[in-house]
Amino acid sequence: MAHEGLHIYHSAIRPLLDVEETAQAFEKTGYIPWITELAQIPKKYGVNNVYAELGTVFGSTVITHPRLAAGILGTLIKGMGVDHVIWGSDSIWYGSPQWQIEAFRSLEIPEDMQGKYGFTPLGPANGSVKRAIFGSNGARVYGVDLTAKLPPVPRDFQDKLAELKAEYQEAGPEPSNTYYGWIRTQV
Repeated sequence: MAHEGLHIYHSAIRPLLDVEETAQAFEKTGYIPWITELAQIPKKYGVNNVYAELGTVFGSTVITHPRLAAGILGTLIKGMGVDHVIWGSDSIWYGSPQWQIEAFRSLEIPEDMQGKYGFTPLGPANGSVKRAIFGSNGARVYGVDLTAKLPPVPRDFQDKLAELKAEYQEAGPEPSNTYYGWIRTQV
């Protein structure tokens, strides 16, 4: 399931040490460090095999700075095309992504930003833009057939995660260095 493209995780966002400053600068200039450069790659280099994955960039801005999150999406879609923006939540770090999913479904690029920067609307929660970003873009890039009928998982199926879970549970409820790392104590 490999693809012949460059998948840029977190949309190449530069670590935002001062999100407020970045948000204010974007409102004045329309520029977001690293993200604007990523969005310019297709036009600048004449390529169409670069994809922006949202990941942490969305989750770290949508609640505290929704206009910046809208600007990030607008910048990526305008520069790369909606078909080159892929959903990601980094839920491995943040837990259940439901809050990010709900935030994305309800997010719209404000009209003043649409006019000022030439961004297109994101549309309704189940509209074509959000459906593409949520899943169909990633499915296309990674060769997943969304219409394929898959057989049911056998009841006795054991994957590696199930094996690790069983091993963990057998170890008992007490913390151990094996599972929780080393603990320094005074000798």
